Amino acid sequence: MKSILPLIVAAPLLVLAACNSKPSQPEVVDTNPDPMANVLANRAPVELPPSIKSEKTFRCKDQSLAFVTFFQGDKQVNVRLKEGETPVVLKAPAAGEPLTAEGGWRLTGDEKTITLTTPKKAAQSCHV
Repeated sequence: MKSILPLIVAAPLLVLAACNSKPSQPEVVDTNPDPMANVLANRAPVELPPSIKSEKTFRCKDQSLAFVTFFQGDKQVNVRLKEGETPVVLKAPAAGEPLTAEGGWRLTGDEKTITLTTPKKAAQSCHV
């Protein structure tokens, strides 16, 4: 009796193990092709926004302050005239050219000395 009991338990297990004999393949859930796949594959490369290079506070000739954020590539800066206000984005077509924005904004210079023109003030030099 002792030798028959293991055979009785093992026989159904062997039968169940043989049931799933075909190799497992991944199940395809969605056969619909992406309608935008061709458009996305042929679109122009996306240019990421530049990363911040440095942030400087400049003292201008009339004793006012200008808070300037310089970005990598030297084609964009953000300028604020008061702490906490919304910055004005000045851009240049190429590095080294004057940075401008609508309304009469213009900035030239580097991270140590700039010349800043705003809609309310004529060009004045500012330094760190």
